[in-house]
Amino acid sequence: MLDGPRMEPASGGRAKQLVVLLHGLGADGQDLIGLAPHWAGALPDAAFAAPGAPHPCDMAPFGRQWFSVQDRTPARMEAGIRAAAPALDVFLERELTRHALPPEALALMGFSQGCMMALFAGLRRARGPACILGYSGALVAPGSLAAEIAAHPPVLLVHGEADEIVPVGASRAAEAALRAAGVPVEAVYRPGLGHGIDEPGLDAGLAMLRRGFGMTAA
Repeated sequence: MLDGPRMEPASGGRAKQLVVLLHGLGADGQDLIGLAPHWAGALPDAAFAAPGAPHPCDMAPFGRQWFSVQDRTPARMEAGIRAAAPALDVFLERELTRHALPPEALALMGFSQGCMMALFAGLRRARGPACILGYSGALVAPGSLAAEIAAHPPVLLVHGEADEIVPVGASRAAEAALRAAGVPVEAVYRPGLGHGIDEPGLDAGLAMLRRGFGMTAA
């Protein structure tokens, strides 16, 4: 069962939105929960949760992974993400129930491998999230998307043009595939940025979250 750090609404009241943050390969939930304070001031009624991935990282002596990437062939990547997706769905449903929120009050954010998870799982949920934020990632199994897509939430893709881990072309390909599937996409490509998240990327994410939750644009 997935679990990880959480942050309750800054307002001190009952949560009206839920933002789930999905970490990258070799990290854990602590890696991304630190982003919550950057957004909480403008999302005072949002709760945040950052689950740890289900498996120990098989490429490092620490951290977690959603699936192995030692074999990066498309078939193995697809098999890995399909195996990991049910556990994430269980976590999402548990967190929504804990806060007594409908599926539409959920937003997914993912970095790197977490971005792959957010895109795969979020677009296949029968009642899709309010929005999906994908940082420095890729769209796994694009060939099955047209047949399996169940929701068309707005998607923000943010990627550094100097990313040395996941090339920026992965997000450009994802942008094209998502548009072809009828998903509204906003893409931000950051010159000189490597495999990370910068302040403009955080600002773009906050703006998307506020729009997705029906709030005034940040």
